[in-house]
Amino acid sequence: MDLDVVGYWTELKLHIIKDYAIEYAKILSKQPYIKYSFIDGFAGAGKHISKTTGEEIDGSPTVVLKIQPPFSHYHFIDLDGNRADMLKQLASGRSDVTIYQGDCNKVILEKVFPKCHYSDYRRALCLLDPYKLDPNWEVVETAGKMKSVEIFINFMIMDAKQNILFNDPYKALPSQIERMNSFWGDDSWREVSYVKQKGLFGDIEEKAPDFSIATAYQKRLREVAGFKYVPSPVPMRNSKGAIIYYLFFASNNETGERIVKAIFNKYRRGKI
Repeated sequence: MDLDVVGYWTELKLHIIKDYAIEYAKILSKQPYIKYSFIDGFAGAGKHISKTTGEEIDGSPTVVLKIQPPFSHYHFIDLDGNRADMLKQLASGRSDVTIYQGDCNKVILEKVFPKCHYSDYRRALCLLDPYKLDPNWEVVETAGKMKSVEIFINFMIMDAKQNILFNDPYKALPSQIERMNSFWGDDSWREVSYVKQKGLFGDIEEKAPDFSIATAYQKRLREVAGFKYVPSPVPMRNSKGAIIYYLFFASNNETGERIVKAIFNKYRRGKI
């Protein structure tokens, strides 16, 4: 199959994930009674083609499989059967890797998170890295309530702007509104995505700035999902400077937040 061609922002994200996963594994490997997993909800084929160089580069599954010390287990999920087959080839002969073909929302809730309970001395680092507005809020909120799962999640603001967050708040199709509701958890996104301004003929609604919407999602991760630590996200931009998505980190571990803040600051200017 043809590999995905990815932009510079994806390479930047992979460096961030790698840097944190290394520190995460170092810390937990010193606690032998704890088992810790890596979960990739949109794992892809394990390889990409760099748009910048035209060369093949490692995707997130390949990146984390090379990290030392290793994770106790790896859960790679992809909806596409061909990508799942490539992941199986990547993990051939390894008993510490499980490949799932299916909807990550269902797979994570039904098959993966039940293996990550805090009371069972289990921990997990979960990457939710979709191309569109996914996953469902239920996955994110469940991770927050479990206290054992840290997440990196992309808020695909460009997808939202192209399909939902129009200047006219009533222009979006019902199916697109439902997608946003699923990602956000309810329709409260409307309250933060539009602001009322005084117009010549009365109040008019205008779209709020992107970062204020991202800040509202950050607040939601804390106050609704229950994550104690949610540092300011990193805006990922294309070659024209437009923000493609915001990369969030959410955790109940103060050390995790401290490490991620340092990593985010390292890459915040968009340079590897």
